[in-house]
Amino acid sequence: MISKQHIINRFIKYVTIDTESDPNNPAFPSTTKQWDLAKVLVDELKEIGMQDVDLDNNCYIMATLPSNLDYEVPTIGFVAHIDTSPDFTGKGVKPQIIENYDGKDIVLNKEQNIILSPSYFDDLLQYKGQTIITTDGTTLLGADDKAGITEIVSAMEYLIQHPEIKHGTIRICFTPDEEVGKGAHLFDVKKFGAKWAYTMDGSQIGELEYENFNAAGAKVTITGKIVHPGYAKGKMINSMLIANEFIASLPLNEVPEKTEGYEGFFHLHDMNGNVENTVLEYIIRDHDLELFKGRKQLIQQTAINLNKKYNQEIIKVEIKDQYFNMKEKITPVMHIVDIAEEVMKDLGITPLIKAIRGGTDGSQLSYKGLPCPNIFAGGHNFHGRFEYVPVESILKATEVIIGIAKKVSEK
Repeated sequence: MISKQHIINRFIKYVTIDTESDPNNPAFPSTTKQWDLAKVLVDELKEIGMQDVDLDNNCYIMATLPSNLDYEVPTIGFVAHIDTSPDFTGKGVKPQIIENYDGKDIVLNKEQNIILSPSYFDDLLQYKGQTIITTDGTTLLGADDKAGITEIVSAMEYLIQHPEIKHGTIRICFTPDEEVGKGAHLFDVKKFGAKWAYTMDGSQIGELEYENFNAAGAKVTITGKIVHPGYAKGKMINSMLIANEFIASLPLNEVPEKTEGYEGFFHLHDMNGNVENTVLEYIIRDHDLELFKGRKQLIQQTAINLNKKYNQEIIKVEIKDQYFNMKEKITPVMHIVDIAEEVMKDLGITPLIKAIRGGTDGSQLSYKGLPCPNIFAGGHNFHGRFEYVPVESILKATEVIIGIAKKVSEK
């Protein structure tokens, strides 16, 4: 059995290294501190006995666990990311370990009255009696995706220490900048050399995902005219008011806080403006490709309509595709999902096969020729002060990796 304390120690070591990425820096990686964890991982992978350990100039770590079979099976891979979200600080993480969780409120920070409560986060009740790792309420935890890294490293270590467990060649990779959408951009699929892979980057225990949003970003720039307000009649064009018209012209119920499942949305995530110039930043999401195209067209048509209303081009729209639904690339090789599902069932885990309301490195990797479904890493409430992860979920995810390695060797 894998030692629970060993898993805790490894996870704590990773999350206390700050690896927050930066969406505004075009450099690769976007923050130099991602190298801090990368170098620790390189040393650790060599120490546990992994082969071909390589850290490239772009902060991608790859390594190999050689096959111990006397026959050939497909080379498979496991992928996780080293960066944490810039949505909430990852500096100075102080994890708290809650043994034998009693199902009641968890006081994260007494001084600031920050409480993780099952009355609001009812998923907590699934883990009564388990060991839960939380934040101290002032930072995120970083289980996204340091739980995934912990699981992959621990599974490789276990397989090395137990050569009686048969497996083919396994490749692993830890990527930078996933949280800012660049994690797969410089991923060398040919160098990785796997037939398929799994990202260990999901949330609650049992998640198994091979569908995700089609995604785009839209920048809407509104240009007004500034005139002294005392002489403004018929002359001033207030870009902020026109921005308000633009926002109100989109479907008011098709926003993240009012949608679920396969429902798409328009998400206004940033707005900055004055009378003369206002910029709206949207993300556009939909699982269905035709509906996704329709959403992009609606953004463009809304600008056209308002430009006609004001009889001049005061609104400009730039839309950039970000990633696409990996279902198209996974469906032809559904056996790779079936393998993960079988392993979960063998381990007594109920598979939660659902669509991701977001994206992972796996979606981009699938389009680069590496089919890559997503498996749970165990954490909850990512990107914020209420993030937590049950240690038992990390252990189960580690067992899933080991189980997949064994299952592939039997095919």
